Amino acid sequence: MRGRQVLMETLVAHGVDRIFGNPGTTESPLLDALADTPQIEYVVHLHEGVAVGAANFYAQAAGRTAFVNLHVAPGLGNAIGMIYNALRNCSPLVVTAGQQDTRMRLRDPVLGHDLVALAAPVVKWSAQVERADELGPVLARAFKIAGEAPAGPVFVALPIDVLEQETGVPPGRPATVHVQTPADPAGIEAMAALFLQARSPAIVAGDDIARAGAGAALARLVERTGAAVWFEGLRGRNAFATAHAAYRGTLAFDARGIAAQLAGHDLVLLAGGPFFEEVWYAEGAPFAPGTRVLQIEEAPRRLAWNFTLDAGVVGAMGPALGALDAAVARAATPAFDAAAAERLSALGAHKAAEETAYRARLTKSWERAPTSMPRALAEIRAGTPADAIVVDETITANLDLFANFAFTAPDDYFSGRGGGIGQGVAGALGVALARPDRPVLCVSGDGSAMYSIQALWTAAHHGLPIVFVILANREYRVLKHNLDAYRQRFGTAANGPYAHMDLKAPVLGFVELAQGMGVAATRVARAGDIRGAVAEAFAARAPRLVEIEIEGKR
Repeated sequence: MRGRQVLMETLVAHGVDRIFGNPGTTESPLLDALADTPQIEYVVHLHEGVAVGAANFYAQAAGRTAFVNLHVAPGLGNAIGMIYNALRNCSPLVVTAGQQDTRMRLRDPVLGHDLVALAAPVVKWSAQVERADELGPVLARAFKIAGEAPAGPVFVALPIDVLEQETGVPPGRPATVHVQTPADPAGIEAMAALFLQARSPAIVAGDDIARAGAGAALARLVERTGAAVWFEGLRGRNAFATAHAAYRGTLAFDARGIAAQLAGHDLVLLAGGPFFEEVWYAEGAPFAPGTRVLQIEEAPRRLAWNFTLDAGVVGAMGPALGALDAAVARAATPAFDAAAAERLSALGAHKAAEETAYRARLTKSWERAPTSMPRALAEIRAGTPADAIVVDETITANLDLFANFAFTAPDDYFSGRGGGIGQGVAGALGVALARPDRPVLCVSGDGSAMYSIQALWTAAHHGLPIVFVILANREYRVLKHNLDAYRQRFGTAANGPYAHMDLKAPVLGFVELAQGMGVAATRVARAGDIRGAVAEAFAARAPRLVEIEIEGKR
Protein backbone atom coordinates (compact mmCIF):
# COMPACT_ATOMS: atom_id res chain seq x y z
CA MET A 1 0.00 0.00 0.00
CA ARG A 2 1.30 3.47 -0.88
CA GLY A 3 1.62 6.21 1.68
CA ARG A 4 -1.13 8.29 0.13
CA GLN A 5 -3.55 5.36 0.50
CA VAL A 6 -2.56 5.03 4.16
CA LEU A 7 -3.22 8.75 4.58
CA MET A 8 -6.71 8.63 3.13
CA GLU A 9 -7.74 5.45 4.93
CA THR A 10 -6.51 6.92 8.20
CA LEU A 11 -8.68 9.99 7.61
CA VAL A 12 -11.73 7.87 6.87
CA ALA A 13 -11.12 5.79 9.99
CA HIS A 14 -11.05 8.98 12.09
CA GLY A 15 -14.35 10.23 10.69
CA VAL A 16 -12.94 12.98 8.48
CA ASP A 17 -15.61 13.99 5.97
CA ARG A 18 -13.85 16.98 4.38
CA ILE A 19 -10.43 18.47 3.89
CA PHE A 20 -9.95 22.24 4.17
CA GLY A 21 -7.14 23.15 1.83
CA ASN A 22 -5.34 25.23 -0.73
CA PRO A 23 -3.69 22.95 -3.29
CA GLY A 24 -0.08 22.96 -4.41
CA THR A 25 2.44 20.73 -6.15
CA THR A 26 3.63 18.88 -3.05
CA GLU A 27 0.00 18.03 -2.30
CA SER A 28 -0.39 16.17 -5.62
CA PRO A 29 -0.51 12.69 -4.00
CA LEU A 30 -3.35 13.73 -1.71
CA LEU A 31 -5.29 15.41 -4.50
CA ASP A 32 -4.88 12.36 -6.71
CA ALA A 33 -6.00 10.05 -3.91
CA LEU A 34 -9.24 12.01 -3.44
CA ALA A 35 -10.60 10.45 -6.63
CA ASP A 36 -10.59 7.09 -4.87
CA THR A 37 -12.05 8.48 -1.63
CA PRO A 38 -15.41 9.98 -2.62
CA GLN A 39 -16.63 10.09 0.98
CA ILE A 40 -14.20 12.94 1.67
CA GLU A 41 -14.99 16.38 0.21
CA TYR A 42 -12.21 18.82 -0.59
CA VAL A 43 -13.17 22.40 0.36
CA VAL A 44 -11.16 24.75 -1.87
CA HIS A 45 -9.81 28.01 -0.45
CA LEU A 46 -7.85 30.76 -2.16
CA HIS A 47 -5.64 31.43 0.86
CA GLU A 48 -4.26 29.12 3.51
CA GLY A 49 -5.35 31.39 6.34
CA VAL A 50 -8.96 31.14 5.18
CA ALA A 51 -8.71 27.34 5.07
CA VAL A 52 -7.56 27.18 8.70
CA GLY A 53 -10.10 29.81 9.77
CA ALA A 54 -12.91 27.76 8.24
CA ALA A 55 -11.60 24.55 9.81
CA ASN A 56 -11.36 26.25 13.22
CA PHE A 57 -15.06 27.11 13.30
CA TYR A 58 -16.02 23.83 11.61
CA ALA A 59 -14.40 21.90 14.46
CA GLN A 60 -16.43 23.94 16.95
CA ALA A 61 -19.73 23.65 15.10
CA ALA A 62 -19.38 19.99 14.11
CA GLY A 63 -17.91 18.84 17.41
CA ARG A 64 -15.15 16.86 15.71
CA THR A 65 -11.51 17.19 14.72
CA ALA A 66 -11.06 19.05 11.44
CA PHE A 67 -8.37 18.21 8.88
CA VAL A 68 -6.43 20.86 6.97
CA ASN A 69 -3.91 20.51 4.13
CA LEU A 70 -1.63 23.45 3.30
CA HIS A 71 1.18 24.06 0.82
CA VAL A 72 4.83 23.96 1.96
CA ALA A 73 6.61 26.77 3.83
CA PRO A 74 4.94 29.93 2.44
CA GLY A 75 1.51 28.29 2.71
CA LEU A 76 2.08 27.27 6.30
CA GLY A 77 3.43 30.75 6.98
CA ASN A 78 0.25 32.27 5.53
CA ALA A 79 -1.78 30.17 7.97
CA ILE A 80 0.19 30.74 11.19
CA GLY A 81 -2.06 33.55 12.45
CA MET A 82 -5.20 31.48 12.01
CA ILE A 83 -3.53 28.44 13.62
CA TYR A 84 -2.77 30.65 16.61
CA ASN A 85 -6.45 31.65 16.77
CA ALA A 86 -7.44 27.96 16.68
CA LEU A 87 -5.00 27.24 19.51
CA ARG A 88 -6.59 29.96 21.65
CA ASN A 89 -10.04 28.71 20.63
CA CYS A 90 -9.13 25.16 21.73
CA SER A 91 -10.25 23.82 18.36
CA PRO A 92 -9.09 20.28 17.55
CA LEU A 93 -7.35 20.48 14.16
CA VAL A 94 -4.90 18.23 12.38
CA VAL A 95 -3.02 20.66 10.16
CA THR A 96 -0.79 19.15 7.48
CA ALA A 97 1.39 20.64 4.77
CA GLY A 98 3.04 19.10 1.77
CA GLN A 99 6.81 19.00 2.05
CA GLN A 100 9.47 18.76 -0.63
CA ASP A 101 11.01 15.39 -1.49
CA THR A 102 13.22 14.34 1.42
CA ARG A 103 16.00 13.39 -1.01
CA MET A 104 16.41 17.11 -1.76
CA ARG A 105 16.71 18.12 1.88
CA LEU A 106 20.34 19.25 1.56
CA ARG A 107 19.80 21.06 -1.73
CA ASP A 108 17.68 23.91 -0.30
CA PRO A 109 14.80 23.30 -2.76
CA VAL A 110 12.27 25.87 -3.86
CA LEU A 111 9.75 26.51 -1.06
CA GLY A 112 11.74 24.30 1.30
CA HIS A 113 11.99 25.00 5.03
CA ASP A 114 11.84 23.31 8.44
CA LEU A 115 8.06 23.09 8.65
CA VAL A 116 8.09 21.39 12.04
CA ALA A 117 9.98 24.31 13.58
CA LEU A 118 7.79 26.85 11.78
CA ALA A 119 4.57 25.38 13.19
CA ALA A 120 5.78 24.39 16.65
CA PRO A 121 5.08 27.65 18.55
CA VAL A 122 1.36 27.66 17.68
CA VAL A 123 0.42 23.97 17.95
CA LYS A 124 0.25 21.31 20.65
CA TRP A 125 2.57 18.94 18.75
CA SER A 126 4.60 19.24 15.54
CA ALA A 127 6.17 16.39 13.55
CA GLN A 128 7.27 15.30 10.08
CA VAL A 129 6.64 11.85 8.65
CA GLU A 130 10.03 10.57 7.47
CA ARG A 131 8.98 7.18 6.04
CA ALA A 132 5.71 5.71 4.82
CA ASP A 133 5.88 3.23 7.70
CA GLU A 134 5.31 6.16 10.06
CA LEU A 135 2.24 7.59 8.34
CA GLY A 136 -0.47 5.60 10.09
CA PRO A 137 1.04 5.82 13.60
CA VAL A 138 1.96 9.52 13.35
CA LEU A 139 -1.46 10.54 12.07
CA ALA A 140 -3.23 8.46 14.72
CA ARG A 141 -1.13 10.19 17.38
CA ALA A 142 -1.93 13.58 15.83
CA PHE A 143 -5.67 12.99 16.10
CA LYS A 144 -5.27 11.79 19.70
CA ILE A 145 -3.29 14.85 20.79
CA ALA A 146 -5.56 17.30 18.95
CA GLY A 147 -8.60 16.04 20.82
CA GLU A 148 -7.11 15.81 24.31
CA ALA A 149 -8.24 18.51 26.75
CA PRO A 150 -7.63 21.30 26.27
CA ALA A 151 -8.07 20.53 22.58
CA GLY A 152 -6.11 22.36 19.90
CA PRO A 153 -4.25 22.15 16.60
CA VAL A 154 -1.36 19.81 15.83
CA PHE A 155 0.89 19.84 12.77
CA VAL A 156 2.24 17.08 10.53
CA ALA A 157 4.53 17.65 7.52
CA LEU A 158 3.95 15.22 4.62
CA PRO A 159 6.90 14.93 2.17
CA ILE A 160 5.82 14.16 -1.37
CA ASP A 161 8.10 11.13 -1.75
CA VAL A 162 6.89 9.61 1.54
CA LEU A 163 3.32 9.66 0.24
CA GLU A 164 4.47 7.64 -2.77
CA GLN A 165 6.49 5.05 -0.83
CA GLU A 166 5.21 1.52 -0.29
CA THR A 167 4.51 0.34 3.25
CA GLY A 168 3.14 -2.69 5.00
CA VAL A 169 2.16 -0.72 8.11
CA PRO A 170 -1.64 -0.35 8.13
CA PRO A 171 -3.56 2.91 8.36
CA GLY A 172 -3.92 4.49 11.79
CA ARG A 173 -7.10 3.68 13.66
CA PRO A 174 -8.65 5.68 16.48
CA ALA A 175 -8.34 4.05 19.87
CA THR A 176 -11.44 3.40 21.94
CA VAL A 177 -10.70 5.26 25.16
CA HIS A 178 -12.80 6.56 28.02
CA VAL A 179 -11.17 9.72 29.31
CA GLN A 180 -13.93 11.62 31.10
CA THR A 181 -12.72 12.11 34.65
CA PRO A 182 -15.21 12.30 37.52
CA ALA A 183 -14.55 15.26 39.79
CA ASP A 184 -13.07 14.49 43.21
CA PRO A 185 -16.05 14.26 45.62
CA ALA A 186 -14.05 15.98 48.37
CA GLY A 187 -13.37 18.92 46.06
CA ILE A 188 -17.03 19.14 45.09
CA GLU A 189 -18.12 19.12 48.74
CA ALA A 190 -15.60 21.87 49.52
CA MET A 191 -17.00 23.99 46.70
CA ALA A 192 -20.58 23.38 47.82
CA ALA A 193 -19.73 24.48 51.36
CA LEU A 194 -18.26 27.72 50.03
CA PHE A 195 -21.34 28.36 47.86
CA LEU A 196 -23.54 27.94 50.94
CA GLN A 197 -21.52 30.63 52.73
CA ALA A 198 -21.57 33.10 49.83
CA ARG A 199 -23.78 36.18 49.90
CA SER A 200 -23.31 37.02 46.21
CA PRO A 201 -21.82 34.23 44.05
CA ALA A 202 -20.83 34.60 40.40
CA ILE A 203 -19.82 32.16 37.68
CA VAL A 204 -17.54 32.99 34.77
CA ALA A 205 -18.73 30.52 32.13
CA GLY A 206 -16.06 29.45 29.65
CA ASP A 207 -16.23 27.92 26.21
CA ASP A 208 -15.64 24.37 27.48
CA ILE A 209 -19.12 24.36 29.00
CA ALA A 210 -20.61 24.95 25.56
CA ARG A 211 -18.29 22.43 23.89
CA ALA A 212 -19.22 19.77 26.44
CA GLY A 213 -22.95 20.39 26.08
CA ALA A 214 -23.03 21.25 29.78
CA GLY A 215 -25.23 24.33 29.52
CA ALA A 216 -28.21 22.65 31.18
CA ALA A 217 -26.07 21.61 34.15
CA LEU A 218 -24.80 25.19 34.47
CA ALA A 219 -28.34 26.57 34.31
CA ARG A 220 -29.47 24.24 37.12
CA LEU A 221 -26.56 25.37 39.31
CA VAL A 222 -27.39 29.02 38.60
CA GLU A 223 -31.04 28.52 39.52
CA ARG A 224 -30.02 26.65 42.66
CA THR A 225 -27.54 29.25 43.91
CA GLY A 226 -28.78 32.53 42.43
CA ALA A 227 -25.33 33.14 40.95
CA ALA A 228 -24.68 35.82 38.37
CA VAL A 229 -23.15 34.62 35.09
CA TRP A 230 -20.42 36.42 33.17
CA PHE A 231 -18.64 35.65 29.90
CA GLU A 232 -15.06 36.52 29.04
CA GLY A 233 -14.53 39.46 26.72
CA LEU A 234 -13.18 37.09 24.05
CA ARG A 235 -15.07 33.84 23.71
CA GLY A 236 -15.86 31.37 20.98
CA ARG A 237 -19.23 30.19 22.27
CA ASN A 238 -22.02 31.17 24.63
CA ALA A 239 -22.27 28.75 27.53
CA PHE A 240 -25.44 30.28 28.99
CA ALA A 241 -28.67 31.76 27.66
CA THR A 242 -28.19 35.49 27.27
CA ALA A 243 -31.86 36.23 27.93
CA HIS A 244 -31.71 34.60 31.38
CA ALA A 245 -32.12 36.95 34.33
CA ALA A 246 -28.72 35.87 35.72
CA TYR A 247 -26.74 36.78 32.61
CA ARG A 248 -24.67 39.87 33.37
CA GLY A 249 -22.65 40.38 30.19
CA THR A 250 -18.98 40.25 29.25
CA LEU A 251 -15.94 41.01 31.33
CA ALA A 252 -13.43 43.77 30.64
CA PHE A 253 -9.98 43.33 29.09
CA ASP A 254 -7.87 44.33 32.09
CA ALA A 255 -7.64 43.23 35.70
CA ARG A 256 -8.90 46.54 37.09
CA GLY A 257 -11.97 46.50 34.85
CA ILE A 258 -12.75 42.89 35.70
CA ALA A 259 -12.33 43.65 39.40
CA ALA A 260 -14.82 46.49 39.13
CA GLN A 261 -17.39 44.20 37.51
CA LEU A 262 -16.87 41.41 40.05
CA ALA A 263 -16.53 43.73 43.05
CA GLY A 264 -19.93 42.86 44.49
CA HIS A 265 -19.31 39.11 44.43
CA ASP A 266 -17.74 37.34 47.40
CA LEU A 267 -17.37 34.03 45.51
CA VAL A 268 -16.39 33.49 41.86
CA LEU A 269 -16.46 30.11 40.12
CA LEU A 270 -14.31 29.92 36.98
CA ALA A 271 -15.46 27.05 34.76
CA GLY A 272 -14.09 25.82 31.45
CA GLY A 273 -11.61 28.39 30.20
CA PRO A 274 -8.09 29.83 30.38
CA PHE A 275 -9.15 32.96 32.34
CA PHE A 276 -8.41 35.67 31.34
CA GLU A 277 -7.38 37.09 27.95
CA GLU A 278 -6.42 40.65 28.82
CA VAL A 279 -5.43 43.49 26.49
CA TRP A 280 -4.06 46.04 28.97
CA TYR A 281 -1.84 45.69 32.02
CA ALA A 282 -3.41 46.87 35.26
CA GLU A 283 -2.07 46.41 38.75
CA GLY A 284 -3.84 44.10 41.11
CA ALA A 285 -6.00 41.03 40.79
CA PRO A 286 -9.35 40.66 39.04
CA PHE A 287 -10.92 39.67 42.37
CA ALA A 288 -11.53 41.81 45.43
CA PRO A 289 -9.63 40.92 48.61
CA GLY A 290 -11.42 38.13 50.47
CA THR A 291 -13.23 36.80 47.39
CA ARG A 292 -13.34 33.01 47.33
CA VAL A 293 -12.16 31.72 43.97
CA LEU A 294 -13.16 28.26 42.71
CA GLN A 295 -12.35 26.54 39.41
CA ILE A 296 -13.55 23.52 37.42
CA GLU A 297 -11.51 22.39 34.42
CA GLU A 298 -11.21 19.33 32.22
CA ALA A 299 -7.39 19.42 32.30
CA PRO A 300 -5.22 19.86 35.41
CA ARG A 301 -2.83 22.32 33.73
CA ARG A 302 -5.44 25.08 33.83
CA LEU A 303 -6.20 24.81 37.54
CA ALA A 304 -4.58 27.60 39.58
CA TRP A 305 -2.59 28.63 36.48
CA ASN A 306 -3.08 32.35 37.08
CA PHE A 307 -4.88 32.56 40.43
CA THR A 308 -4.69 30.99 43.86
CA LEU A 309 -7.78 28.89 44.40
CA ASP A 310 -9.86 28.18 47.47
CA ALA A 311 -11.02 25.00 45.74
CA GLY A 312 -10.37 23.50 42.33
CA VAL A 313 -11.33 20.24 40.67
CA VAL A 314 -10.60 18.45 37.42
CA GLY A 315 -13.53 16.68 35.85
CA ALA A 316 -15.78 16.29 32.84
CA MET A 317 -17.62 19.60 32.70
CA GLY A 318 -21.25 18.43 32.68
CA PRO A 319 -20.93 15.81 35.42
CA ALA A 320 -18.80 18.13 37.56
CA LEU A 321 -21.32 20.98 37.40
CA GLY A 322 -24.11 18.47 38.03
CA ALA A 323 -22.29 17.05 41.05
CA LEU A 324 -21.77 20.55 42.46
CA ASP A 325 -25.46 21.34 41.99
CA ALA A 326 -26.42 18.11 43.74
CA ALA A 327 -24.03 18.78 46.62
CA VAL A 328 -25.46 22.27 47.13
CA ALA A 329 -28.99 20.86 47.00
CA ARG A 330 -28.21 18.25 49.70
CA ALA A 331 -26.84 20.85 52.10
CA ALA A 332 -29.14 23.78 51.29
CA THR A 333 -31.36 25.20 53.99
CA PRO A 334 -34.66 27.04 53.51
CA ALA A 335 -32.81 30.26 54.30
CA PHE A 336 -30.28 29.56 51.55
CA ASP A 337 -33.01 28.75 49.03
CA ALA A 338 -34.81 31.97 49.88
CA ALA A 339 -31.60 34.00 49.52
CA ALA A 340 -30.89 32.38 46.13
CA ALA A 341 -34.38 33.25 44.90
CA GLU A 342 -33.94 36.81 46.13
CA ARG A 343 -30.62 37.08 44.28
CA LEU A 344 -32.21 35.87 41.05
CA SER A 345 -35.03 38.40 41.45
CA ALA A 346 -32.52 41.22 41.99
CA LEU A 347 -30.51 40.10 38.96
CA GLY A 348 -33.68 40.10 36.87
CA ALA A 349 -34.55 43.62 37.98
CA HIS A 350 -31.03 44.80 37.19
CA LYS A 351 -31.18 43.20 33.75
CA ALA A 352 -34.55 44.82 33.04
CA ALA A 353 -33.15 48.23 34.02
CA GLU A 354 -30.17 47.74 31.71
CA GLU A 355 -32.46 46.76 28.84
CA THR A 356 -34.60 49.86 29.43
CA ALA A 357 -31.49 52.03 29.38
CA TYR A 358 -30.33 50.40 26.16
CA ARG A 359 -33.72 50.97 24.49
CA ALA A 360 -33.43 54.64 25.41
CA ARG A 361 -29.98 54.74 23.81
CA LEU A 362 -31.36 53.00 20.74
CA THR A 363 -34.22 55.49 20.46
CA LYS A 364 -31.82 58.42 20.84
CA SER A 365 -29.61 57.11 18.04
CA TRP A 366 -32.43 55.94 15.77
CA GLU A 367 -32.42 58.78 13.27
CA ARG A 368 -28.70 59.44 13.13
CA ALA A 369 -27.03 59.43 9.73
CA PRO A 370 -24.95 57.56 8.81
CA THR A 371 -26.77 54.72 10.55
CA SER A 372 -25.84 54.27 14.20
CA MET A 373 -24.50 50.91 15.35
CA PRO A 374 -27.45 50.29 17.71
CA ARG A 375 -29.98 50.82 14.93
CA ALA A 376 -27.96 48.82 12.41
CA LEU A 377 -27.96 45.79 14.71
CA ALA A 378 -31.66 46.22 15.52
CA GLU A 379 -32.53 46.28 11.82
CA ILE A 380 -30.27 43.28 11.07
CA ARG A 381 -32.01 41.34 13.84
CA ALA A 382 -35.40 42.23 12.38
CA GLY A 383 -34.40 40.85 8.97
CA THR A 384 -32.78 37.66 10.25
CA PRO A 385 -34.66 34.35 10.66
CA ALA A 386 -35.26 33.38 14.27
CA ASP A 387 -33.33 30.11 13.88
CA ALA A 388 -30.20 31.63 12.30
CA ILE A 389 -26.74 30.91 13.65
CA VAL A 390 -24.70 34.08 14.15
CA VAL A 391 -20.98 34.10 13.34
CA ASP A 392 -19.69 37.20 15.05
CA GLU A 393 -16.76 39.49 14.36
CA THR A 394 -18.41 42.77 15.19
CA ILE A 395 -15.76 43.81 17.77
CA THR A 396 -16.86 47.39 18.59
CA ALA A 397 -20.50 46.56 17.79
CA ASN A 398 -20.50 43.46 20.00
CA LEU A 399 -22.50 45.01 22.83
CA ASP A 400 -25.16 46.12 20.34
CA LEU A 401 -25.23 42.64 18.82
CA PHE A 402 -25.90 41.06 22.21
CA ALA A 403 -28.47 43.68 23.10
CA ASN A 404 -30.51 42.85 19.99
CA PHE A 405 -29.95 39.09 19.57
CA ALA A 406 -30.91 36.55 22.23
CA PHE A 407 -28.72 33.44 22.18
CA THR A 408 -30.35 30.47 23.85
CA ALA A 409 -28.19 27.48 22.92
CA PRO A 410 -24.41 27.13 22.46
CA ASP A 411 -24.83 26.44 18.74
CA ASP A 412 -26.61 29.77 18.20
CA TYR A 413 -23.34 31.70 18.25
CA PHE A 414 -19.72 31.28 17.13
CA SER A 415 -16.85 33.70 17.43
CA GLY A 416 -13.06 33.69 17.64
CA ARG A 417 -10.56 33.83 20.45
CA GLY A 418 -6.98 35.00 20.36
CA GLY A 419 -7.72 38.47 19.03
CA GLY A 420 -6.49 37.90 15.47
CA ILE A 421 -8.97 39.46 13.06
CA GLY A 422 -10.44 37.95 9.90
CA GLN A 423 -11.89 34.95 11.72
CA GLY A 424 -15.56 35.72 11.11
CA VAL A 425 -15.81 35.68 7.30
CA ALA A 426 -13.56 32.60 7.10
CA GLY A 427 -15.18 30.86 10.06
CA ALA A 428 -18.67 31.24 8.60
CA LEU A 429 -17.66 28.77 5.89
CA GLY A 430 -16.94 26.10 8.49
CA VAL A 431 -20.15 26.77 10.40
CA ALA A 432 -22.24 26.53 7.22
CA LEU A 433 -20.58 23.24 6.27
CA ALA A 434 -21.14 21.79 9.75
CA ARG A 435 -24.75 23.04 10.11
CA PRO A 436 -26.45 22.98 6.70
CA ASP A 437 -29.78 22.63 8.53
CA ARG A 438 -29.76 26.24 9.75
CA PRO A 439 -29.34 29.65 8.10
CA VAL A 440 -26.02 31.35 8.87
CA LEU A 441 -25.51 35.07 9.42
CA CYS A 442 -21.95 36.39 9.48
CA VAL A 443 -21.58 39.92 10.84
CA SER A 444 -18.16 41.50 10.40
CA GLY A 445 -16.55 44.89 10.39
CA ASP A 446 -15.02 46.06 7.14
CA GLY A 447 -11.45 46.03 8.45
CA SER A 448 -11.76 42.48 9.77
CA ALA A 449 -13.41 41.21 6.59
CA MET A 450 -10.51 42.29 4.42
CA TYR A 451 -8.19 39.86 6.19
CA SER A 452 -10.05 36.88 4.72
CA ILE A 453 -12.23 38.31 1.97
CA GLN A 454 -11.26 35.42 -0.34
CA ALA A 455 -13.72 33.34 1.71
CA LEU A 456 -16.50 34.78 -0.45
CA TRP A 457 -15.19 32.82 -3.46
CA THR A 458 -15.26 29.58 -1.47
CA ALA A 459 -18.85 30.30 -0.39
CA ALA A 460 -19.83 30.78 -4.06
CA HIS A 461 -17.80 27.80 -5.29
CA HIS A 462 -19.39 25.40 -2.81
CA GLY A 463 -22.83 27.02 -2.80
CA LEU A 464 -22.87 27.85 0.93
CA PRO A 465 -25.98 29.97 1.69
CA ILE A 466 -24.30 32.37 4.10
CA VAL A 467 -25.48 35.95 4.49
CA PHE A 468 -22.40 38.11 5.02
CA VAL A 469 -23.24 41.49 6.56
CA ILE A 470 -20.36 43.96 6.47
CA LEU A 471 -20.58 46.92 8.85
CA ALA A 472 -18.69 49.54 6.87
CA ASN A 473 -17.55 52.42 9.04
CA ARG A 474 -14.46 52.99 6.84
CA GLU A 475 -12.05 52.71 9.79
CA TYR A 476 -10.30 50.46 12.25
CA ARG A 477 -12.62 51.66 14.99
CA VAL A 478 -11.30 49.30 17.67
CA LEU A 479 -7.79 50.68 17.13
CA LYS A 480 -9.08 54.19 17.67
CA HIS A 481 -10.65 53.14 20.96
CA ASN A 482 -7.45 51.35 21.93
CA LEU A 483 -5.35 54.40 21.01
CA ASP A 484 -7.56 56.47 23.32
CA ALA A 485 -7.00 53.92 26.07
CA TYR A 486 -3.25 53.86 25.44
CA ARG A 487 -3.01 57.64 25.61
CA GLN A 488 -4.94 57.72 28.85
CA ARG A 489 -2.96 54.88 30.46
CA PHE A 490 0.45 56.18 29.48
CA GLY A 491 -0.24 59.89 29.83
CA THR A 492 0.42 60.91 26.22
CA ALA A 493 -1.30 63.66 24.20
CA ALA A 494 -5.01 62.94 24.37
CA ASN A 495 -6.16 64.85 21.28
CA GLY A 496 -3.75 63.63 18.62
CA PRO A 497 -4.88 62.25 15.26
CA TYR A 498 -5.73 58.62 14.57
CA ALA A 499 -2.91 57.99 12.12
CA HIS A 500 -3.36 55.21 9.55
CA MET A 501 -6.64 53.97 11.01
CA ASP A 502 -9.07 55.15 8.32
CA LEU A 503 -10.08 52.91 5.41
CA LYS A 504 -10.67 55.70 2.93
CA ALA A 505 -8.95 57.14 -0.14
CA PRO A 506 -9.98 54.85 -1.67
CA VAL A 507 -13.11 53.54 0.02
CA LEU A 508 -13.40 49.76 0.00
CA GLY A 509 -16.16 48.46 -2.28
CA PHE A 510 -17.49 45.24 -0.77
CA VAL A 511 -20.29 44.93 -3.30
CA GLU A 512 -17.76 44.97 -6.13
CA LEU A 513 -15.42 42.60 -4.29
CA ALA A 514 -18.26 40.14 -3.69
CA GLN A 515 -19.53 40.28 -7.25
CA GLY A 516 -16.01 39.67 -8.52
CA MET A 517 -15.99 36.42 -6.53
CA GLY A 518 -19.41 35.23 -7.61
CA VAL A 519 -21.49 36.45 -4.66
CA ALA A 520 -24.47 38.71 -5.31
CA ALA A 521 -24.35 41.80 -3.12
CA THR A 522 -26.08 45.03 -2.24
CA ARG A 523 -25.03 48.24 -0.53
CA VAL A 524 -27.35 49.90 2.00
CA ALA A 525 -26.91 53.54 2.89
CA ARG A 526 -30.31 54.22 4.56
CA ALA A 527 -31.18 52.61 7.89
CA GLY A 528 -34.75 51.96 6.82
CA ASP A 529 -33.54 49.67 4.02
CA ILE A 530 -31.43 47.35 6.17
CA ARG A 531 -34.17 44.99 7.34
CA GLY A 532 -35.48 44.35 3.85
CA ALA A 533 -32.01 43.86 2.37
CA VAL A 534 -31.09 41.28 5.01
CA ALA A 535 -34.40 39.44 4.70
CA GLU A 536 -34.06 39.36 0.91
CA ALA A 537 -30.53 37.96 1.22
CA PHE A 538 -31.74 35.09 3.41
CA ALA A 539 -34.65 34.40 1.08
CA ALA A 540 -32.20 33.77 -1.79
CA ARG A 541 -30.84 30.63 -0.03
CA ALA A 542 -27.49 31.31 -1.66
CA PRO A 543 -24.37 33.20 -0.60
CA ARG A 544 -25.17 36.89 -0.36
CA LEU A 545 -23.40 40.00 0.94
CA VAL A 546 -25.00 43.12 2.39
CA GLU A 547 -22.71 46.11 2.92
CA ILE A 548 -24.17 48.56 5.44
CA GLU A 549 -22.77 52.06 5.75
CA ILE A 550 -22.63 52.92 9.45
CA GLU A 551 -21.28 55.78 11.50
CA GLY A 552 -17.63 55.97 12.50
CA LYS A 553 -16.19 56.74 15.90
CA ARG A 554 -18.00 59.69 17.42
